[in-house]
Amino acid sequence: MSIRLRLALLFSVILALTLVVSSIVLYVSVSRLTLGVQKDALEDDHRTMSDSRDFKLDQIEMPRGKPTSTEILAQTRSLNGRIVDASENLGDVELPLSDDQLEEVRNGKSTSQTINISGNRFLVYSKLVRDRSEPVGILQVARSLAEADQTLTTLRNSLLVGIAVVTLAAFGLGWVFAGTALRAIDRIGQAAQRIGDARDFRCRIDDSGPRDEIGRLATTINGMLAELEAAHNQTERALLAQRRFVADASHELRTPLTTIRGNLDLLQREPPIPDDEQAAVLVDISSETERLIRLANDLLALERADAAMPLPEEPTSIRPVIDEVVRQARALDPDRDIVVESIPDVAVSANRDAIKQTLLILLDNAVKHTPPGTPVAVSASTDATQASISVRDQGPGIPAEATTHLFERFYRGSEQRSGAGVGLGLAIARALVESQRGSITVESQPDRGSTFTITFVRSLP
Repeated sequence: MSIRLRLALLFSVILALTLVVSSIVLYVSVSRLTLGVQKDALEDDHRTMSDSRDFKLDQIEMPRGKPTSTEILAQTRSLNGRIVDASENLGDVELPLSDDQLEEVRNGKSTSQTINISGNRFLVYSKLVRDRSEPVGILQVARSLAEADQTLTTLRNSLLVGIAVVTLAAFGLGWVFAGTALRAIDRIGQAAQRIGDARDFRCRIDDSGPRDEIGRLATTINGMLAELEAAHNQTERALLAQRRFVADASHELRTPLTTIRGNLDLLQREPPIPDDEQAAVLVDISSETERLIRLANDLLALERADAAMPLPEEPTSIRPVIDEVVRQARALDPDRDIVVESIPDVAVSANRDAIKQTLLILLDNAVKHTPPGTPVAVSASTDATQASISVRDQGPGIPAEATTHLFERFYRGSEQRSGAGVGLGLAIARALVESQRGSITVESQPDRGSTFTITFVRSLP
């Protein structure tokens, strides 16, 4: 059963129940009002027939002839309940008066009841009659309720027909209104189906209607589509980066392996090559082997970063780390001048080894791209929530179009800054920094050098 049909039926049932209850209340109220009017009329008839100063029980003028719907039926009784006289239109019928009713009438009360005569209902009114304030007997008068019953029957039939007609009309209107209300949901469903079939998460559902439940549903679905689009794009970028990474890694590995294989073939040549050439070949093999080891280590570091392996964080003072990294860099290249500017004594929430490895990568790049005799500067700054470490070189700088790709894997930039690396250092640095809720940025000007800055969250006391 569709939602539209259920809503139409629910609306019709609620309206039908409301009409039935209202009709019952109306019918009962009209029935009681009609019976009250008939009772008032019988009281007037009783008063008219018994209103005489010299009243005698046997002097009451009884109606004659066959009863009609408006005629009065009358009957007199003695105080002990014996029938004294009756109207001719009663025939053989006796207006009833039970012992309890007789007792009530004797006590000065009036009673009324309905009886059935020849298939018609009659209302009987019984009350004591007096002569000069003395009770002399009981007068019973009755009127037919045929017209009242006919009126009530007509009312009942009209109410039943009206309930049926209104319920059917309500079902039709409910069907139309439910269809109108659900048309927006159907439109949303069709749009979602089209988007799913086309797998185009850029599409959106039109939610220009009122901000009701359906409008909020459209907004929610559009939000979900936006999240799916972002996730889909991120997945595509990741797959593209993965394919590019595999291709680049294969290329980088192939070059030293091919060199090593060619040099080994030279060593196996018959007759053997001269001793000085053998020594040069061995130097090449050793150099390419070291290159393979560095590449393997870099790939392993990136693999750990891609696996999102959590690094333990702890409050780490940046000054000792910077001093240690600078000391190691000076030991590797004693002729290089590395200047340490003012370093605040602050602590960051990070991994000490990751900070050290990142700084070594940045210093290694700065040393490679700074002309001999030109210093490399290391500085730091801090604010209320963060601490930043900067490494500044005085190399050829980085073109603006290259800065957006600088932290990508195997990207080497211009020939002036490419050097002998494989383009993984900065990618590793970014992965290490971002895994600790930090960030890495670069500012560069052609022929004036570049400044790499890493920022971490301060560890507050």
